[in-house]
Amino acid sequence: MLCYAPAEDSSLEPRAALTPATAEALKKLGLDVRFAPCLGLASGYPDAAYVAAGATPAPVHATALVEADLVLRVRKPPLADVACLKPGSVQIGFLDPFNESDLLARLAAAGVAAASLEMIPRTTLAQKMDALSSQASLAGYAAVLQAAARLRRALPMMMTPAGTILPARVFILGAGVAGLQAIATARRLGARVEAFDTRPVVEEQVKSLGAKFVKIDLGGDTGQTAGGYAQALTPEQVARQQAGMAKVCAQSDIVITTAKVFGRRAPRLVTGEMLAGMQPGSVVVDLAIDSGGNVEGSVPGRDVVTPNGVTILGASNLEGTVAYHATQVLAANLLAWVTHFWNAETKTLRLNPDDEILKGCLLTRDGAIVHPQFAAKSA
Repeated sequence: MLCYAPAEDSSLEPRAALTPATAEALKKLGLDVRFAPCLGLASGYPDAAYVAAGATPAPVHATALVEADLVLRVRKPPLADVACLKPGSVQIGFLDPFNESDLLARLAAAGVAAASLEMIPRTTLAQKMDALSSQASLAGYAAVLQAAARLRRALPMMMTPAGTILPARVFILGAGVAGLQAIATARRLGARVEAFDTRPVVEEQVKSLGAKFVKIDLGGDTGQTAGGYAQALTPEQVARQQAGMAKVCAQSDIVITTAKVFGRRAPRLVTGEMLAGMQPGSVVVDLAIDSGGNVEGSVPGRDVVTPNGVTILGASNLEGTVAYHATQVLAANLLAWVTHFWNAETKTLRLNPDDEILKGCLLTRDGAIVHPQFAAKSA
């Protein structure tokens, strides 16, 4: 089988779907590995390293797509690329299926087996393929660094000849993968950290990292889904949550929001009124900006300063700011997926329709949209 890793638009996406290490591993499985020139340049992987690992440069993108049996990429393919894909080939990457009905229809019409990284089940068996978690962890880390770079204060407590500098106060909204990494990073930098999550089950994890868990009585059920995601709140619960968080936000130097509801628009947690109550110079990082945003007034990819001097960072693709390691773990996730479905005897992918992982992430196959969540929408 021929495996091809196309380059992303480097102005939008510095990550790559292949590293020299994973290229070498794919070669050992029996794949012919090709890559677009400058594939890993933005993330710190030179072409020479890919060649040394046994991969072959593919200078003509359209030709490589036509010939490829397996395409590994980070973001969803342009529609022009879909038209070049070989019928029966396999495409895997972040496909944003809840917002890309036209793309799914085109992939189905092209006869492509398209798998979405977002839809890989969060199970023990699929843990090594969990690209959402690997990238969210780096985003949580980067969020703290980006906020600290904009904050005109030091994070740790310092004893100086002129007196004591008190530690900065950091408030994390959402204690999922990104939130927990943000907590750990802020604590390592010496900040005083508080965190809130609608799932009571994460309180112990928050405390184990040295942060204080903020308790807000929301009333009703606030558990999590079978996939480990937070359940969507009712409007009444959101109002209670905002009221409970307002006081903590007012006392915080940095607020980082990570609340996402899978497949739906992100809840609005930080309102304009809450921002108006924060201190000048405070920083708010909206990690949910790509799914609608948690913070009123946040703008994707931009810093916005409120009238009272609060900086809102619309953190689009923060994991891309640490692109070397983001590429390293993403490529490892993709390698784990390929390895799971690899048939060592025939040297091909065996996409068993009864496989639980495949049931969760395969969107199109044999000319149809096969995932039940999206097949119904296209009918």
